[in-house]
Amino acid sequence: MTLPVLRGQRVSLRPFRPDDVEALVAGLNDFETVRHLAIVPFPYTRAHAEEFIASAEGKGPLAVGHAFAVERHADQALLGCVSIHPGAANDRERTGIAGTGVLGYWFARPYWRQGYAGEAVPIVIDYGFSSLSLRRIIANADLDNPGSQRILVKCGLEPMGTVLSYKPARREASPSIFYVLQRDRWAARAAKPIVHVAAVVLIDADDRVLLAQRPPGKSMAGLWEFPGGKIEPGETPEVALIRELREELGIDTEASCLAPLTFASHGYANFHLVMPLYVCRVWTGTPRAREHAELTWVPIPRLSEYPMPPADVPLVAMIRDYL
Repeated sequence: MTLPVLRGQRVSLRPFRPDDVEALVAGLNDFETVRHLAIVPFPYTRAHAEEFIASAEGKGPLAVGHAFAVERHADQALLGCVSIHPGAANDRERTGIAGTGVLGYWFARPYWRQGYAGEAVPIVIDYGFSSLSLRRIIANADLDNPGSQRILVKCGLEPMGTVLSYKPARREASPSIFYVLQRDRWAARAAKPIVHVAAVVLIDADDRVLLAQRPPGKSMAGLWEFPGGKIEPGETPEVALIRELREELGIDTEASCLAPLTFASHGYANFHLVMPLYVCRVWTGTPRAREHAELTWVPIPRLSEYPMPPADVPLVAMIRDYL
């Protein structure tokens, strides 16, 4: 089983690798992190981490399901894990319902209360319904874990009662709330507004492309993007780009200098982005970072070296192939 890489605004969810052992031990050898978890022992050793990774690769005895490592874009730090176990045997025995996935997650204590779980968990829920064709997803949250309860409710899971579940770290069973999310309810929640933006590949005389770094305080801060911005009501993409280039970079161009290349269509957590991409080689003025943290000119073969928002990433191959 080879898991895909799922990208969010600040994090990516990817398969676990052998070099994640140290991060797993650091994150899970912490009683406050594992005391709410149903299958994680404490103390958590290197041997436990190695066995988990082997099982996640389909080589070991553990039933880890589809377990994703949550990695932060900014520094590739491993923040935690979100997993979904399709068709869990114990759930079929208890409910008689096939097509059920069991959701689980944990985040290391340094990354609590920063919104990472709220971003990553819905991505895996969507993966469960869309890629695994699940009918419903279930999860538990301990009565003394209000943070996890809030995340599940925010994702649309409904509390159905309380159950007792054994916690290896505590060496006892503890009461938890049993949650359920049906596929049709998720589909109704998943409808997102469509946001239209326009972007441009500015190419200088040396065939370098201008990238702009998103500033601190904005979503996806630190990532590099192609200049552009939101298309306002009544604007064409060309008019929006001319305005945005003047406002963001202090340069002027004309619609006749903007050649359409391709477009991006990408679903973020709260909206769906549609972005036509243009190419421009002629403008007046010198680009300056008026709203971005930094600007840089990058040779086309090196564009893939710069971390970008998920919507921009597929555009790099198009630029490399056609420009």
